[in-house]
Amino acid sequence: MDEKQAKKKIQELKKTIEYHNHKYYVLDSPEIDDKEYDRLMKELIELEENYPSLKTPDSPSQRVGGEPLDEFSRVRHTVPMLSLANAENEQELREFDNRLRRLIGDDRSFSYVCELKIDGLAVSLVYENGVFVRGATRGDGLVGEDITNNLKTVRSIPLSLNSSYNLEVRGEVFMPKGAFYKLNEEKEKKGEEPFANPRNAAAGSLRQLDPKIAAKRELDIFLYSVPYIDIEENIEKKEFQSHYETLEFIKSIGFKVNPYIEKFSTIEGVVDYCTGFLERKPELQYDIDGIVIKVDEISIQNELGTTAKSPRWAIAYKFPAEKKVTQVQNIIINVGRTGALTPVAFLEPVNVAGSVVKRASLHNEDILNEKGIKIGDFVEIQKAGDIIPEIVRVIEEKRTGEEKDFVYPKECPVCKTEAVRLEDEAILRCINPSCPAQTVEKIIHFVSRDAMDVEGLGDKLVEKLYNEGLIKDVADLYYLSKDDIAGLSGFGEKSAENLINAIEESKSRPLTNLIFALGIRFVGKKAAGLLAKKYRTIDKLLDAKEEDIAEIPGMGEKIADSIVKFLSDENSLSLINKLKEAGVNMEETQEDEGEDRSFEGSIFNGKSVVLTGKVEGYSREEVKKILDRLGADVKNSVSRNTDIVIAGEDAGSKVDKARELGVEIMSGEEFLDKVGYL
Repeated sequence: MDEKQAKKKIQELKKTIEYHNHKYYVLDSPEIDDKEYDRLMKELIELEENYPSLKTPDSPSQRVGGEPLDEFSRVRHTVPMLSLANAENEQELREFDNRLRRLIGDDRSFSYVCELKIDGLAVSLVYENGVFVRGATRGDGLVGEDITNNLKTVRSIPLSLNSSYNLEVRGEVFMPKGAFYKLNEEKEKKGEEPFANPRNAAAGSLRQLDPKIAAKRELDIFLYSVPYIDIEENIEKKEFQSHYETLEFIKSIGFKVNPYIEKFSTIEGVVDYCTGFLERKPELQYDIDGIVIKVDEISIQNELGTTAKSPRWAIAYKFPAEKKVTQVQNIIINVGRTGALTPVAFLEPVNVAGSVVKRASLHNEDILNEKGIKIGDFVEIQKAGDIIPEIVRVIEEKRTGEEKDFVYPKECPVCKTEAVRLEDEAILRCINPSCPAQTVEKIIHFVSRDAMDVEGLGDKLVEKLYNEGLIKDVADLYYLSKDDIAGLSGFGEKSAENLINAIEESKSRPLTNLIFALGIRFVGKKAAGLLAKKYRTIDKLLDAKEEDIAEIPGMGEKIADSIVKFLSDENSLSLINKLKEAGVNMEETQEDEGEDRSFEGSIFNGKSVVLTGKVEGYSREEVKKILDRLGADVKNSVSRNTDIVIAGEDAGSKVDKARELGVEIMSGEEFLDKVGYL
């Protein structure tokens, strides 16, 4: 076969394979069996290997995954990927309808389109001349990550279209429940931590630097919008009259659209659809967390416009948080790397919102006492924001009298140092800097993914290295030898060599990672990035004055004070010098990309947030500035439109109002943890 014949055969195979991909993955009506499909793919791959110049980016062979990347590049969206405002109940749906009618006039009619809100990862797909050229995550709505190679492995995404369109489509990548259960079974067999839920599995798969991993994950997608479209290099421009027409067009050119889409002329139809679909949710082979409601007429969408964060013509109806009853088996005190003594409830395992919950933080003594939780109590739990397990209430009518009060300790349970409550803090702390529990937690933090990212060095191994006396601080990691590791049970020559290589590789991490890894109080990954961006080297940071640090947007006096105190401490200086001598990088190697995007993908973006009480280490204005930078709309009072109430120390009646309305309540510590300043 010569090259001309090979080219013709490759084109035939590509067309045939993509036809069967569409029939199987989009229409769910396969025409050939797996054996025949594999034969066609094998023939294509062999031809492309023999004639590499004929391999193109839109070839079905690209779905098996290309070469691993070092990192994802950033993509600026042509049209911002906005978030949606939320409705929690029927009344808020009707308020949304009333608001729209006031804006456009009560005498004008319009329709609504309802779509399932897929619990996955929002992505943008760009096609040029009908060929898929780029795919990106939502990111912060303006800038996302280029995950093109991973998206090519999603077989329901066409690599080429049936016409020469220049367009962008957007949708939600998800992992079907069957694929999720299969993946977790495989991970458990390997002794790996299973994914918490299908959404995490889908997001984790798309953010793998090695596309071959994503290719094995059986991801899927539903498309739902077309931000722009031109045909044949702008010769003709296509415009849609309605959103429903847009969805029909998306389907007609080969994209997968969710089948549960309905159109309604009144808000009453919308309300019935939203409230009724909750019962049908278990029937689906994928997770949803609500219904998206959009005005159908494009002209009215354009007239209503958008706010800075969300379109005025759309809203997301969120299903009520799933609550389950379980029993408190025990309450123990966890000692964190800052010495915080945090009570944790160990629960009878129960599945809540897609994952098994075994424990829930009780935060501090005041919250524990306020909720009146005892060992042996039956409690109602839910996931705050569908993520963090929390105990909602004690079911007192189930008490038998055999429940036990939990006695809060007066000393650290590990080193037995007296526990103290510092001024303006709600939490007890162990103030012994040599406490073994704190040391181990500091090392675990130091090697974690967002810090020095030492692959293969998990919590248990850190504890083993510490207990064996091989390490006493984070710097000792860089003085370990292969023989030290090989001498541990469960390690051989090869695994020891791999770990030493991973530790060696971590020496080259940017200054941002090192600053975060040092565990300075109140300095998370975001703050570490701001410091590294300004000072560029550890020596310049060591010379920085408190007032200069405080002036960095997002810092403030409390953080600056903590940084200076840490960096002027003799033990800290000794540790930094020890790391220097080991060859750990002390300079910022990441390029300064100008406009700060340090809060990409913020969960606060577009949310209505109310602050009550004092957040440890911050003034009210400092917290408000952080929330503003995260895209939150900070309000003074709690209403049905409030998304989150941040309840700090001495929180007032706003918390009671939030509970009454079913608004998510987040502790000050949870807030700091989420924004990376803890």
